[in-house]
Amino acid sequence: MALAPKAPPDTKPRCHWPGSDPLYLAYHDEEWGVPEYDDRALFEKLILDGFQAGLSWITILRRREAFRAAFDGFDPARIVRYDAAKIESLMQDQGIIRNRAKIEGTVRSAKAWLDIQEKGSFSRYLWNFFDGRPIQNHYRVPAEIPAQTPLSTRLAKDLKQKGFSFCGPTIVYAFCQATGMVNDHLVTCWRHAECAALSDQTKLAVR
Repeated sequence: MALAPKAPPDTKPRCHWPGSDPLYLAYHDEEWGVPEYDDRALFEKLILDGFQAGLSWITILRRREAFRAAFDGFDPARIVRYDAAKIESLMQDQGIIRNRAKIEGTVRSAKAWLDIQEKGSFSRYLWNFFDGRPIQNHYRVPAEIPAQTPLSTRLAKDLKQKGFSFCGPTIVYAFCQATGMVNDHLVTCWRHAECAALSDQTKLAVR
């Protein structure tokens, strides 16, 4: 029986951080740095970045589907109604990170999200900090990429004032990188040009 031909090796130049993990590589190649404008998706990512604090992102990524199931698809209207019994059930869920402060913080953040939605749009609120268009950085080595910026510090402060939890400047900058508000793919990475092209296709109308 003839053997199926092997797929050619993937030699695309990438950022250093996904390594060789297939899940991490798919996330890097398909999601990280892509401009996101969906209100609920942005809420989910901000919450997951908060759960990441003190952990690696791959730990969260491997549990993302379990998080989505546990937190009702990250629907803020449902999360805001979580009571003590629901929080206790989440503390018993081995599929997620069982951190009481972060779970309770998610409920507070859901209320803050709903408050913003009543006035317009969470997406619009966030993208207004960027004038609706991603920042295009041109870093060549990982050491050049900051952990936080003055803009992420300003956004983090505003989020906290509005009632969000676990949203310090470093968490917020990681969130902005992931959701394409800043393009921090290295210029040597094949995704840098791809994400730059995506950001040129649309600009969110800002008030």
